[in-house]
Amino acid sequence: MLTLQADYTTSQLDVLEAEAIHIMREVAAEFERPCLLFSGGKDSIVMLRIAEKAFWPAPIPFPLMHVDTGHNFDEVIEFRDRRAAELGARLVVASVQASIDAGRVVEETGRRASRNRLQTTTLLDAIEEHGFDAVFGGARRDEEKARAKERVFSFRDDFGQWDPKNQRPELWNLYNAKIRKGEHIRVFPLSNWTELDIWDYIRREGIEIPSIYYAHKRRVFERDGMLLADSPVVQRGEDEPVFEAVVRYRTVGDMTCTGAVQSTAATVEEIIAEIAATRITERGATRADDRASEAAMEDRKREGYF
Repeated sequence: MLTLQADYTTSQLDVLEAEAIHIMREVAAEFERPCLLFSGGKDSIVMLRIAEKAFWPAPIPFPLMHVDTGHNFDEVIEFRDRRAAELGARLVVASVQASIDAGRVVEETGRRASRNRLQTTTLLDAIEEHGFDAVFGGARRDEEKARAKERVFSFRDDFGQWDPKNQRPELWNLYNAKIRKGEHIRVFPLSNWTELDIWDYIRREGIEIPSIYYAHKRRVFERDGMLLADSPVVQRGEDEPVFEAVVRYRTVGDMTCTGAVQSTAATVEEIIAEIAATRITERGATRADDRASEAAMEDRKREGYF
């Protein structure tokens, strides 16, 4: 006996997933050498799952790339390497330390020194070295104002810079992939997702994520209202005592500027409930480098950081 489906309504997650899959297939068809930025963070993990679905049962047809500051969390780097190996994907690691050693960038000094901004040069050098003409990123428009005005296909000139006057119109799901030699496109398949969408998708798909996203005990110290990890790579002042707290990370990146939040959320369901109730944005709560004016964030994007 034939059973008819009672409800043909497409869920919010299905719509977002379908849009992201379409974007990835469009890039694979239009560009010669795309790559996917994969740090081992939750957004890039979701993006990687979507890439799996977009091309299954074939392997993902482009390499993964991570710009490694050398100051990343061990749990995330372990996950990054293991996940790439499980998929049999080629992983390109662009090293900020190598850029420093080569004299391409100068390391900051002082208590607030960070390698986060130095990633721009390392990223652009890697794009040029490998000839990548499209780079998938996990940025979402809900993160902050500079990203809220971003296109899905973000045009970058031959210096890797973003210029709002050179961005192309995007009508419905039609994307302009035309570029000249030396130029490239940053592609953001998760543009219309929110932090809550990401976690709902992780729950629905049963996706593994690094343990650092769940509540755990960690030695931290407070700076500017944020909890930073006690680590040899993070310079701490005498007025910044270390204490142990139960924390988790809403986002992960360079240890010198990524803060933890006090939380007891130890499951995906508890994290979703916590995020649904919070009124502080993900990056506003946890990224010291993003506590800047909108104009400052625009300047960083023009330099090629995003």
